[in-house]
Amino acid sequence: MHQTWFTAACLGLLAIQPVLAAPTPPNIPSASTAKSELGSLTVADQGSSDGYSRDKFKHWIAQGHECDTRDLVLKRDGTGTQEGADCKITGTWVSPYDGAKWTDASDLQIDHLVPLSNAWKSGASSWTAAERQDFANDLNNPQLLPVTSSVNESKGDRGPEEWKPPLESFYCTYAEMWVKVKTTYKLTITADEKSALSEMLDSC
Repeated sequence: MHQTWFTAACLGLLAIQPVLAAPTPPNIPSASTAKSELGSLTVADQGSSDGYSRDKFKHWIAQGHECDTRDLVLKRDGTGTQEGADCKITGTWVSPYDGAKWTDASDLQIDHLVPLSNAWKSGASSWTAAERQDFANDLNNPQLLPVTSSVNESKGDRGPEEWKPPLESFYCTYAEMWVKVKTTYKLTITADEKSALSEMLDSC
């Protein structure tokens, strides 16, 4: 009897243990906030890509202790991460786009959620070099996240009207993050982009 009670008690304790969520980028708004912010964004056709170059968005800048922005994102969004010599980051990562689990950082790319070329065509072409650098290395908003390399390559520079994460369960968070970044940087959205984001936020 005592053993049965002990076993049941242990199972009860296990049942109420919280499930630890995988680390996520900071400053993700709630669905209600994202819907409100989406309604405030300026809708306009995308601007020209004339003059665009990734080099105009200096990224993976030095962040001290031999680390660059990529290293800090890996350290922030991984589980059990450790920083070794020359800022080599080890740990475990789950790509939010497809749910794949990785233990080798070289299998991951750091995605600019709002692609640099998309930003260029929606307002960043008029920014200063310093402003574009801040955007490309933003650790304070949900603009950078480690994802499976092949999935990131399939995304390319497409927005949510043309590409969505393979995991439908991530649609809500993806849209929340996208709206936050566009709002923070006062970037425009197209009508199709707004429609896709609204549909994704309805899945929250």
